Amino acid sequence: MKKLVPLFALLLAAFALAACGGGSNTTSEESAAPAETTQEAETEKEAEGGSAGSAAAVDIEADPTGQLAFTTTEATAKAGKVTLNFTNSSPVPHDVKIEDSSGQEVGGTEVVSEGSDSAEVELEPGTYTYYCSIPGHREAGMEGTLTVK
Repeated sequence: MKKLVPLFALLLAAFALAACGGGSNTTSEESAAPAETTQEAETEKEAEGGSAGSAAAVDIEADPTGQLAFTTTEATAKAGKVTLNFTNSSPVPHDVKIEDSSGQEVGGTEVVSEGSDSAEVELEPGTYTYYCSIPGHREAGMEGTLTVK
């Protein structure tokens, strides 16, 4: 119980800092490095005779220098329940939202700065767009494509 109190206080402080963050007008080129997924691990597990289930994870990271960019502009996931793991180590607040081909938001993370957040989204096969919903960030190029198979 004594360990939970500091953890809860830290969590509250993180939310307070995320809500008070400011924006940046700096832009940068986005890296084309592939997004990390757990699909390779699931494939290996299935090959070894285990069951990977229908869960998939997509790891997305904001540019650690505070630029308005993700470290990757393309990601893939297996259809079904997808865990979106977002890391933002910079003090500039960001989030990740996912929208379908009709432009409707289907899920995403909370706004974080110097931290991380996860969200579960049920996705059907298709092409989705992920982006930062902080005003001006998406317009500066902070978006990518998520392909769900």
